[in-house]
Amino acid sequence: MKLRVRLLLIALCLLGAGSAQAAASQTLTIGIFPRWPEARVQRMFAPIADYLGEQLNRPVRVLSAPDFAAFWDLVRSGQLDLVHYNQYHYIKAHQRFGHRVILKNQEFGRDRIRAAILVPADSSATRISDLRGHKILFGGGRSAMVSYILARQVLQQHGLGPDDYLSAFSTTPVGAVRDMFFGQGDAAGIGDVILQRRDNPWRRLERPAPRVLALSQPIPQLPWAVTPRVNRDTALRIQAALLALNNTPKGQHLLRLAGLSGLRTAQDAEYDPAREIVHQVLGEAY
Repeated sequence: MKLRVRLLLIALCLLGAGSAQAAASQTLTIGIFPRWPEARVQRMFAPIADYLGEQLNRPVRVLSAPDFAAFWDLVRSGQLDLVHYNQYHYIKAHQRFGHRVILKNQEFGRDRIRAAILVPADSSATRISDLRGHKILFGGGRSAMVSYILARQVLQQHGLGPDDYLSAFSTTPVGAVRDMFFGQGDAAGIGDVILQRRDNPWRRLERPAPRVLALSQPIPQLPWAVTPRVNRDTALRIQAALLALNNTPKGQHLLRLAGLSGLRTAQDAEYDPAREIVHQVLGEAY
């Protein structure tokens, strides 16, 4: 009887070791939403994925998509483990799929972001009401939290409903500004961090900086969340490894490559203001 018990314990230990080894070799997939063109997303975040793979002792890969709609299809597919997306995608995925936020961006030293309504420097518009009847470009489509949903709230607060202007969409927020400079729209809705980037569209195009007609209220920066595929222990390891990037020269270099000045812990309740804005603008409850 003792021999049977001993053999059973040995078998269980071997099974546990095999399961742990299999988990360690399983690829962890990070989904990065298309705030930038897909090829650029890979260049920005692949170094962080390589670092995370070293910390977790398992392969880590980055997936993105050409646009916001395709990215949401990727989120729904259930093949992601860690997801970096906008606030709207997060609150929706939290309710529908059980995603759990663990981190948020810090950009240019701030962990909050605002929507900005821009016009070209030579535009005759000096206030939001001057955009009545004009075409406004929104980057990322109808699921872009900052450059569309939050920007629409700004317009509403200044007396412009969705029927008071023409809406058009560019693939990314940066694309909305670029398209505005090419005369495809009279104004653009973006996240205010683009105003501070050295590689923003007007610098690349050697154009005068656009004017900001209005800014929204600030909301928490872009979230990072784990999906139900990730257990609590692994989620804590991922969180600790990514937070450690803040504390070393190498880590800070990797963050800069990704356009970040840091990463901060985040809680679901921080995104309640985003839920209120989405409900007000789109009529959706999350």
